[in-house]
Amino acid sequence: MTYLIYQSLLYTALVIYAYFRIDRHEVDFKTAWNLVLIIMVGGFIGGRLFHVVYEYPSLYLEHPMQILRFWEGGFVFFGGFLVAMAGFAGYIFWKHEPFLRWADFFAPIIALGYAFGRLGCLIAGCCYGNFCDAPWAIQNRHPTQVYAFITEGLLFLYLIKKEKSHPPAGKIFSLWLIWHGVGRMVMEFYRADFRGAQFGGLSVSSWISLVILSIGFALYIGLTPIKRRS
Repeated sequence: MTYLIYQSLLYTALVIYAYFRIDRHEVDFKTAWNLVLIIMVGGFIGGRLFHVVYEYPSLYLEHPMQILRFWEGGFVFFGGFLVAMAGFAGYIFWKHEPFLRWADFFAPIIALGYAFGRLGCLIAGCCYGNFCDAPWAIQNRHPTQVYAFITEGLLFLYLIKKEKSHPPAGKIFSLWLIWHGVGRMVMEFYRADFRGAQFGGLSVSSWISLVILSIGFALYIGLTPIKRRS
């Protein structure tokens, strides 16, 4: 129940933060709030389903009602991200809105939500890393939740600073894809909790991280003007 309360407060704080960004970035109010709702619902459903289907399918097949006990934890960020992005993209293309501009708008919000969401993992007692004897260890394990909080928190601050230079549409989102992918790959190296089968020695989250990292690089390069020699 503590986890549910924390996540509810986090969602509320992110909604308030999104509200303050709307005026500052001069985006359409109605579109912004529709996207906030789509991302929240998609993130919740996708995060839960990814945990159920990928991490513990046999458990939930045997006890299907456990699927509804979401207040006990059991969410996967990338599952929520992928479903939320699918809903986000569908709405954007339906309304003929600029995808990259809106992606830039939400990138810092996603970074902030991920950072503090990892503290929720710490509260729930999940997502720890390998055993270690480091002075900062928690329960004799790498506190990968704290690592993620620090790296994504720094990424959030970097994106906010980068926004002030008014980069071309898509640049902020591409930076989030790149550095989140890098940070997640590093965290995955230290993670030791069970999260389903691995493929090629890597977790599904690691493969997704490689994909979004590659997309981020491609987008970043595509948005970087080529300097011609005179």
